[in-house]
Amino acid sequence: MRVREQMMSNVVYIYDTTLRDGTQREGISLSLQDKLRIAKRLDQFGVHYIEGGWPGSNPKDAEFFNAVKRIQFEHAKIAAFGSTRRRDTKPADDPNLQALLAAETPVVTLVGKSWDLHVRDVLNTDNEENLAMIGESVAYMAEQGKEVVYDAEHFFDGYKANPEYALLTVQVAAENGAACVTLCDTNGGCLPWEVARITREVRAALPSTTQIGIHTHDDSGCGVANSLAAIDAGAVHVQGTINGYGERVGNANLCAIIPDLQLKMGRQCISDEQMGSLSDLASYVSEIANLSPDTHAPYVGASAFAHKGGIHVAAMRKNKLSYQHIDPAIVGNEQRTVISELSGRGNVLDKAIEFGLDVDKDEARAILDEIKRLESEGFAFEAGEASMALLVRRMKQDYSAPFEVSDFTTWISRRDGESHSDATIKVLIDGEMIHTAASGNGPVNALSMALRKALFTKYPQLESIHLTDYKVRILDGENGTEAQTRVLIDFIDEETEERWSTVGASTNIIEASWRALADSYEFALLQ
Repeated sequence: MRVREQMMSNVVYIYDTTLRDGTQREGISLSLQDKLRIAKRLDQFGVHYIEGGWPGSNPKDAEFFNAVKRIQFEHAKIAAFGSTRRRDTKPADDPNLQALLAAETPVVTLVGKSWDLHVRDVLNTDNEENLAMIGESVAYMAEQGKEVVYDAEHFFDGYKANPEYALLTVQVAAENGAACVTLCDTNGGCLPWEVARITREVRAALPSTTQIGIHTHDDSGCGVANSLAAIDAGAVHVQGTINGYGERVGNANLCAIIPDLQLKMGRQCISDEQMGSLSDLASYVSEIANLSPDTHAPYVGASAFAHKGGIHVAAMRKNKLSYQHIDPAIVGNEQRTVISELSGRGNVLDKAIEFGLDVDKDEARAILDEIKRLESEGFAFEAGEASMALLVRRMKQDYSAPFEVSDFTTWISRRDGESHSDATIKVLIDGEMIHTAASGNGPVNALSMALRKALFTKYPQLESIHLTDYKVRILDGENGTEAQTRVLIDFIDEETEERWSTVGASTNIIEASWRALADSYEFALLQ
């Protein structure tokens, strides 16, 4: 589609490079099946281009392109990435270009040098030969019937150093058949007003039939802003990654760019229904990448629409627009109220509704006072919401706990050069006192095993409940071994896949752990 038609239709094309640039993030290594699963999910989400990798660089990427040929994509075109021909080599003889053709993708993305510093010091050639490398490579791929995206590497740095030459490099690409010329802030050091000015100047210098694209990195914290600035200046194609994954500090984050474009700038990228799956997509990719989700990520983070301050929550109860820039449901997220010592009565009332409980204003005040007292002792209910739910229930006069711990004992001994941990526990369930004992690899583990053994006699459904994380934080280290300790425990029900967290605090780490453990099982039974 011609640029003028694109501008009239208000469309911005999304080019996802999670499977190539995103995998250059330290700590990410995707298997072939991982890449195929992400590609399918990206297509469902509605991106226009999926860059699958560099087929000439490693066997895994070559395998990906062989496998992806058998998949029918509904929305996305698959792109293979590679560099322009080597110096003093014909395109037909260049192994990298031949590998791109062997990938049999409809789109080929070629990266070339736009900064004369790189031409001289990295390619070790002259400016004229670099222009020939760009032009001949683009023309060769266009002659093979490929849609060619030309990535002008280090374009903005090159333009600032030598604008005439940098402009020549993209003009040569356009003249030889590149459908899109992508301006890259490869080092991530540019600022939005620089990107906007240079993009406008490039737009004016290229044929109207050539698309302008933008590819930014986040090294100066401006990756998303720079992408938006380029779109505002005339670009119609934007490259980035899910969750901003990428080399060094990362690439521009499509999970922020897409809603910013569509919800703030009125530029069409995907359907409204697809936008509603954005938060799920972010979580899906982070899960496959084996990385913890960024809970404070814009739009998609669990804390993106979480409200903690009492004044904020009071206002939100009157009008949900008062402290939210969008309805979180638009991006598949949800509004949350967080409870802490900074909360007001409205926070408690909101949480009670969430828990399905009827709490009046006087009860809310009493609950809030108890929360503030416990948080002064080291509890953190915003991190242990299951404990918060129990606290609200326990302060209702008609609440009856499913079990009550009468007492417990733990001890550690050292025999034959090895440490041993044991625990005994007495639990009252339906008027019956159950006394159990267990051993573990530590006192907390032994206590947990003894409690499970006691509860299983009456509540066999708890066998699907398992601990997934155990965190200890020393709150006042200057007090040494007498310091206040906070314990956070995460659990999962493997049948329902529901997850929850509980909190305990004490100067005794065993007591703190016990409180969090007991809360976890009590919460599970209430669910």
